[in-house]
Amino acid sequence: MRQRIIASSCGSFYNKLMLHSVAGKVALKSDRFAVIEAGGLGLKLFMSGRTIAALPAEGAAVKVFTHLHMREDGLELYGFGSEKELMYFEMLISVSGVGPKSALSILDIAQMDELAASIKEGRADLLTRASGIGHKTAERIILELRSKVQSAKSGAVVEKMEGDADLVEALSNLGYRREEARAALGKVDSKIKGIEERLKEALKILGKRG
Repeated sequence: MRQRIIASSCGSFYNKLMLHSVAGKVALKSDRFAVIEAGGLGLKLFMSGRTIAALPAEGAAVKVFTHLHMREDGLELYGFGSEKELMYFEMLISVSGVGPKSALSILDIAQMDELAASIKEGRADLLTRASGIGHKTAERIILELRSKVQSAKSGAVVEKMEGDADLVEALSNLGYRREEARAALGKVDSKIKGIEERLKEALKILGKRG
């Protein structure tokens, strides 16, 4: 009984503890999380691969937006490069069956405008490319969030996503990791339209990175 009372009290306290952002320096970057040193503390923040890739070098100053998630066995802190990314994360975890790790996985498959377009166009197949997301969950995301997202020219955005998905597969077959393939395609000028042209440009970007 005492443990339940303590847990309830802690839950009430942490529900009131709102962490909007953290400013400090990058102490560590890994595949799934980063450590930000701020005020003498080293804060471990789980992030999407896109957000981690966009962080500056270790030792550099950075500001990230945050979401504090309470679990039965403890607390987890999640970090985001923009308030818009944080907003989409919180919308996603509001959907039944979508946990924080699944939401990060969804945020990794597309940029914010692409995610909004997928939801707006009802494209569950694009959402299921995220690990841990099944067709039923994808359909539920579309049902619950379709009226909440805004997407100009969603049809054109989805068409580009389909082409880029094929390019990610092609780059993966060439030996590149899917995460770095997506990051490279994200840097290709939007004015470059053809699949072959976009592939050539992505290879140039990956070559420079190497």
